[in-house]
Amino acid sequence: MIPARFAPVLFGFFLSGLMSALVSMIATLRAVGLADGVAGLWLGTWLSSWAVAFPAVLVVAPLARRLVARLTRP
Repeated sequence: MIPARFAPVLFGFFLSGLMSALVSMIATLRAVGLADGVAGLWLGTWLSSWAVAFPAVLVVAPLARRLVARLTRP
């Protein structure tokens, strides 16, 4: 099992993977439609977008948490 101290990184890993998969799938389908080879095209775009999304989530998540903390009350 993974130690709890890695939970924020693991959360970012899964969140960025799922969100980049969804967004890249929508963008790929809008760009090329249900053409032959769309799955392979989507997989390539997803992996490259995930490579950007994962580090971005790790950087942006603390900023988003601070913003939410300022906009809400306990």
